[in-house]
Amino acid sequence: MNLKKIEKGVALILEGIGIDTQKAKDMKDTPLRVAQMYEEVLSGYDKNGEKELEVILEQEHDEIILVKNIPICSLCEHHLLPFFGKAHVAYIPSEGRITGLSKIARVVDVYAKRLQVQERLTTLIADTIDKKLRPKGVMVVIEAEHMCMNIRGVKKQGSVTTTSVVRGVFRKDPKTRSEALSLIFRQG
Repeated sequence: MNLKKIEKGVALILEGIGIDTQKAKDMKDTPLRVAQMYEEVLSGYDKNGEKELEVILEQEHDEIILVKNIPICSLCEHHLLPFFGKAHVAYIPSEGRITGLSKIARVVDVYAKRLQVQERLTTLIADTIDKKLRPKGVMVVIEAEHMCMNIRGVKKQGSVTTTSVVRGVFRKDPKTRSEALSLIFRQG
């Protein structure tokens, strides 16, 4: 990531708004701070989601494994505004291939820390788990609030977008899909 270019770009945006960062003492370092913020929140470009998943073999578990309410925050690639919410990731192991629970959250983070659309984010997470773990099925559900809908355009504060991707047995078997969804959305 080229912080100097980002810094110059932010200074140009502020200049375009009518702010002279050299005269506005409190905003003198804003271009640098914004560049550093982008370096942090877009750090997923330097990582590979598959490498975050470590396969642990010889486990006898063959039922749903669910990690739910994983906090996400990403930047919409259309407006560079944040969207945030929760990801829920379920899979059913095959041939004893499981992974550590924190690894699932790391995969979510890798892809969320890129300019993104929620639909692609959901698919990337599911496809990565499907490819690396080769489970009987994988399901990813993301619920997120988009600032590009809240503070601009239609201005619908509190609206939540839900996306899902289902693979394998979750797609083929309505009972299995229904069980996973009931676990995801169960209260308490």
